[in-house]
Parts: sequence; structure tokens; C-alpha cells
Amino acid sequence: MSTYPDEHLVNIPILYEDNHVLVVVKPVNIPSQEDDTGDKDMLTALKEDLKLRHGKPGNVFLGLVHRLDRPVGGAMVFAKTSKAASRLSEAVRNRTFGKTYVAIVHGRPSEQAGRLRHHLLKDSRTNIVRTVREGSEGAKEALLDYRVIGHSAGLTLVRVSLLTGRSHQIRVQFAAIGCPLYGDQKYGADRNQPGTQIALWSNEISFNHPTKQEERLTFVSQPPDEHPWSLWSEVYE
Repeated sequence: MSTYPDEHLVNIPILYEDNHVLVVVKPVNIPSQEDDTGDKDMLTALKEDLKLRHGKPGNVFLGLVHRLDRPVGGAMVFAKTSKAASRLSEAVRNRTFGKTYVAIVHGRPSEQAGRLRHHLLKDSRTNIVRTVREGSEGAKEALLDYRVIGHSAGLTLVRVSLLTGRSHQIRVQFAAIGCPLYGDQKYGADRNQPGTQIALWSNEISFNHPTKQEERLTFVSQPPDEHPWSLWSEVYE
């Protein structure tokens, strides 16, 4: 694994790169793309690096295939060509793009494994997502499967497979069942101390290569060995 030496951003580990795709580990608290804060974001930083590394004049193409919330780290793929961007975006839409996360939640889900189904409505003005009744205007169905990996000190480690890609989906859905994510001040303020890092990590992504469709690629990124992830260090060894 190599890293991007970017003087404006912490090093970004590279999991894989070829002419069509770039797979990296997103550091926590970095926006996936430019936002109102003006802080350096992943898309801009990676485009700058590609321009320098390959000595390309003018603008560099790099497509954002999927997003991770700013406080979330882990595996993330970008498209280096328009053909790759189109095919990977289609894979996301038709759900052949696999996204698996690990998360630490307060309490314990009622079932050891299961599917969560909610309808979510996003307020773009406040960037808050809430659960609403099915059929509510503007609401979108949210589906995820989860499996409990372990319990410790009132916390539960879960593995989550996203079936839909709604904004803040994992955070909102687990809060809705009474198990907000560790460190999530937005959807679990009553259970978390201010300033605590959210425990949500993009653990695995898998997709068919955009130009070699028969080739399935899978990439894994483990969460950092620090609290509360370290409560389950043996899982990631």
C-alpha cells in the first residue's frame, strides 16, 4: 500500500490503481467532495495529485462514484475515465456495487442479524435526515442488512451491508431502533460526548471492473486500532 504525499492533506493510502479506477482509504473528517466549508476534500486532493504524478496539463478527470460522510473513513473508489464513471455509477444504481461497513452502536439490536427498512426524508437546509411514514412526500426507501459481531461495555460491533445508498442511512436507521452510533452527535447526541469520533468505517467495497466486466474486484480497509475499535482488535487481525 502506498500513499499520496499531499502537503495540504493527510496521507491518503492507495489500495489499487489502474487506468480506469483509483481505490483509496478516505481519512476521517475529510469531505468526499467540495462543500460549503471550503476545507480540502478528497476529490480535489486526488485530482491535484494525479495531475502532478502523471504530469498532465489542464484539468484532470476524476469521477465521484459514491460518497462517505465527512466523519467516516475507509475504502472508497473513484473513476479515472468517463466510461468507468458511467459503468460504476450504473453498478451503484442496480445494486451490484457492494458496500460493507463496520459500525459500533450503543446498546444491542433486538436480533442477532436482520434487515432494517425505513423511509427517510432529508432536509437539505439543515442536512438532517429523519424517518417518516411510507408514502410521505419526498421520502425514499432505505434498506440495510446487519449482523452482530460482538458486544462489549454496553456497545455492539455490527457489520452492515447497504442495499440502498441514502444520505446518513446507517446513522439514521440504527438511531431509529434505539442503537445510535458511537460518537454520532447528529443522531445520537443524548448518548455521545461532544467531540467523540463516530465509529463507522467503510470496511469493504466490491464491484465488477468497468472495462473487464468478468473481473470482480474486492478491497478491504480495516478501522484504526484505537478505542472503541480496539475492543474488538482480534476481529481485524
